[in-house]
Parts: sequence; C-alpha cells; structure tokens
Amino acid sequence: MQDTTSNNKRIAKNTIMLYIRMFISMVVGLYTSRVVLATLGVEDYGIYGVVGGVVAMMGFLNASMSGATSRFLTFELGRGDKDRLAKTFSSALIVHIAIAIIVFILAETVGLWFLCNKLNIPEGRMEAAHWVYQFSILATMLSITQVPYNATIIAHEKMDVYAYMEILNVTLKLLIVYLLTIGDFDKLKLYAVLTFAVSLIIMMIYRIYCLRHFKESRFHWVWDKTYLIPLLSFSGWNLYGNFGGIAGNQANNFVINSFFGVVMNAAASVAFTVSGIVTQFSSNAMTAFRPQIIKKYASGDIQGMQSLTFLALKAIMMLYTLIAIPVFLECDYILSLWLVEVPQMAAIFCKILLISIFFESMRYIIIIDIHASGNVKKVSAYSGTLFCISPIISYFLFKIGLPVASTFITIATINATLVLINVLIAKYYIPQIEQSKYFTTIGLVTFTSAISLLILLPLQQMLPSSFLRLCIMTCASLFLQLIIFAYVCLTANQRESTFGFIRNKLHI
Repeated sequence: MQDTTSNNKRIAKNTIMLYIRMFISMVVGLYTSRVVLATLGVEDYGIYGVVGGVVAMMGFLNASMSGATSRFLTFELGRGDKDRLAKTFSSALIVHIAIAIIVFILAETVGLWFLCNKLNIPEGRMEAAHWVYQFSILATMLSITQVPYNATIIAHEKMDVYAYMEILNVTLKLLIVYLLTIGDFDKLKLYAVLTFAVSLIIMMIYRIYCLRHFKESRFHWVWDKTYLIPLLSFSGWNLYGNFGGIAGNQANNFVINSFFGVVMNAAASVAFTVSGIVTQFSSNAMTAFRPQIIKKYASGDIQGMQSLTFLALKAIMMLYTLIAIPVFLECDYILSLWLVEVPQMAAIFCKILLISIFFESMRYIIIIDIHASGNVKKVSAYSGTLFCISPIISYFLFKIGLPVASTFITIATINATLVLINVLIAKYYIPQIEQSKYFTTIGLVTFTSAISLLILLPLQQMLPSSFLRLCIMTCASLFLQLIIFAYVCLTANQRESTFGFIRNKLHI
C-alpha cells in the first residue's frame, strides 16, 4: 500500500512538472514566433519553415525508434537487471547513430536535389536557404542520437529535469530573439546558426547529466541480436502504425482538397492545430504514467499494472475533458478571438476532432499495456491499416454526396473502434488481465464526460456569447466534472483518500 501511494505521488509530481514545462514552452513559443516572424519577415520565415520541413520529414523513422527505445529501457529498469539495461542502452544508441547516418545521406542527396530543383525559393535567397538546410540537418542528427538519453531520463522518471531544461531552453530562445534584433548579419543565416547552437547546448547538458547520474548511459560497443532484433522488430511495427496515421491524415487532406478546395483544407488545419494543443493536456500525464505501468509488468505485477492503467484512464481522461469540454462548447468564440478570419467549418471540424481525440487518448493508454508486453504487431497492424483506408472511405462518402465533415466522423469512429480492439489485443498478449474491468472503466469515463457535456449545454444556451460566458463555462465545467468524476469514477476509498489529501493541504 505504501509503495502504491509513493508511486502515485511520483506520478502526480511528474505530471505537474511536465505541465509546467508545457506552459513555459507554449507561452515563450507564442512570443518568440511572433518576434522572429516580425524580424525575419514573412519571406525568410517561410523559407526557414519549408526548408527545415524537408529535413524534419526525413526524421520520421526516428519517431518510431524512440517509442521502442523508451519501452525497452523502462522494461529493463523495471526488471532490475543492470547489465541488460546497459546493453540495451548501447544497442539503442548504435541504432540511432545508424539512423542519423541514413538521414544525413538522404538529406545530402535526395533532399539536397529537392531543395535545389523543386522548392520555390525567392531569387537571391538560395544561399541563405542552404545555410538553413545544412544546420537543420546537423540539428536533426543531434536530436536523433539524443533519443536514448532522453528515454533514459523518462525511464528513471526524472521529469523535473525536463522542466528545468525547458526553462534554460526558452531562456536561450529569448536570447536568440534579442541577438536577431541587434545582429548585423543576414537574419536568416544568423537564426539558423543560433537555433543549432541552442540544440547543441541542450544536447550536451542532457548527456552530461545522464553520464553523471545513470551508469547505463556510458556507451560501449554491443552488437548482439538478442538486443538489436527486438528493438528493430518493435520499431518496425510501430513505424507501420505511425505511418498509417500520418499517411491517412495527409491523404484525407488531398481528398478534401479534390472535392471541396483549399478553403476546407484551411479549416482542417485550424481544427488540427486547436485539437493538438488540447491533446497536450492528456499526453503529458500519459508520459508520467507510462514508466510505472511498464515497470509493473516487467516485475511481474500484472494486478498492479492493471490498477495503474485504470487510474490512468480515469485521471488522464479527466484532465483532457477539463479542457476539451469548454473548448467544445465555446469553439466558435475561441476561434473568433484567435483568428482575424475564421475559415468556414473550422469550428465543426474542431468539435468532431475533440471527440475523436477523446477516444484516441484512451486507446493510447491501453497501448501502454500492449507495449509493456513487447508485442506490437497486432495493434500496429490494425491501427495502421484502418487509418490507411480512411481516405478511401472518405472518397466514397463524398462521391455519394455526404458533407466534408464525414471524413472527421470516419476518423472518430476508427478511434472509438480501436479502443475496443486494443482491449482485446491486450487480453490476447496478457491473459491475466481482467478484460471486463477495462470495458467497465472505459464505460464509466465515457459516461462521466458525456453527462457533464449534456448538463452544461443548457447553461451555455442561456448566456450570450462573450468572454464572460467562456469564463463561466470553464469554471462550471471544472466544478461539475470534478464532482461527477469523484462520485462516478472513484471508489469510496479513493474518494476519501482524495478528499482527505485536499483537506490536509487546505488545513480544513
């Protein structure tokens, strides 16, 4: 019991630290992007975005490898085998160095040809574009080889390090802004050099920290199929699942464009931006829960893993809906505050995506259990395939005359279906779990969110659209959801423990 309480406190602390990191990053990011845009000008800012994006696309393989690295390091840490942990780290670093070399070769051949022959760079700015491109390649290679070190920090649950490093990171970004305004040099070239310098400084500090605190992060040559094959197999299937989601979204954009034009693409882009920001409120908590869940499985404590998964489903989905429901209700007003001209249908797309991400977040929580088992073939095959065929479904729906929102409803339906499929897959890979309790917890979380929304809708209709209504709906949503969550999702013991903690903190 004491161990469970200690673990829950660690998760709560890590979640808070990740939220602090997110808020600092968001606030400074909004400020610096505005100043950088004003300093560089629209043309140079656009060059930086499009040229840097060419390299970012080549780092796609890295995203799948980082998931595998995080899982295997956390698993070995949970088992307590220091020798295997050290070999796993070194194997992962070798793989990431290989990926960095592949990205470098592709970037300096195919990517360079694409830059010189296909990108529409304004006359006289090609040299500056090459500066941006080369420093973007170097920064990408650094970030790729950095993955095992960051995964080690997450596996050891040192989320406070991330928060402190983000403070340093944003301070350096503010320094970049200052140097840009006073620098007597080509602003775009200077921005490329300074941005790379910040990446290098942050990377060096992370690595020094890992080398000083985690013995397994001291690299030694390991070429053992026992470690390399599981890493590559896991990441290969993970790659297929991730590719399906990204390719499906891009193809859906093309289908929307062919039927409805660029205005609907703009509306979709706005909706994805808003929903992506809201998603961060659940993804941060997910990062805090993930190491503990995997460690429970690694130590053979399936019951503990299951209980922690149920807690994650309740807590993470509550954190998501605390933000998502007010945004859902006040989407039109929020978009009008943010944008000078709101694209037609943007609010409707955003609302459907918020519902879709509700189910997506739940399936990602269940995927942590599946990842813990080390078996990702089935979950990636189902998700990758379903998202790959979603544009085909959208095409036929549009052909029979259904509206543009149909494609987002299709995505939401796929995510909801995958929640159920993932529970069945988790049961297949981990027979000891109690499948019925997973479905019960999912049902409770969904009911809690739905009833909160239905109660708040009449209140919203009674008030005129304004900033005051936005504040009222946000506060009402917070109060109502916390009450419903406490009495529907929590057990009597959990409720008493929570209320007792609050009373102690408030000295009531």
